[in-house]
Parts: sequence; structure tokens; C-alpha cells
Amino acid sequence: MTGKNTKRANLSDLRKMKERGETQPSFTAEPAPDLPKGFWDDAALVNHTKTKEPISLRVDSDVLEYFKAQGKGHLTRMNAVLRSYVDAQRSKTSDEAADHN
Repeated sequence: MTGKNTKRANLSDLRKMKERGETQPSFTAEPAPDLPKGFWDDAALVNHTKTKEPISLRVDSDVLEYFKAQGKGHLTRMNAVLRSYVDAQRSKTSDEAADHN
């Protein structure tokens, strides 16, 4: 999508424009709010050490269409569903092991 104010330039042109002071942001960002003390104390890293493996996976076409219909990020959502299942199964297995002890 291009508007009437959109111009094309290569990286070299952009650097020269910046040196001449010809580039300006198209918006003014609000300053970041001051966070209360301890704001990050309960923060936890998510997927900090997990790596993702590229795979080829066959799924039913209606399943794929369902996730795609929800918009961008359908593969991430599919992974989240699988993650939820794995976590539930692991929890179930550990609960059963604890019951036997």
C-alpha cells in the first residue's frame, strides 16, 4: 500500500537524507510510563530455553483452515495447542506417579 506521500529510496539515499536532516518520524511516540517498584519481580521468561524444530506435518484441511481463519500466527497457535496437550499429559502422568507412591 502506497500513499501520495510515499517515496521510494534505497539505503544509500536514506542515509544521505538522514545526514541532511530530511527524515523525520511520521508519528510522535508517547514517553514510556514509569513502572512501579517491583513491577518485574514476578516476571517469568516464556520459552526461554526451548528451541523450535522445523517439520513437515500433515493435518486435516478443515483443521488448517480453522487456524488460518483466525489470522496471522496460525502456526504459533497450533504449536500452543500442542504445547497445552503435552503439558496436560505430563501433569497427568506426574499426578498418577504421585498417587502410586
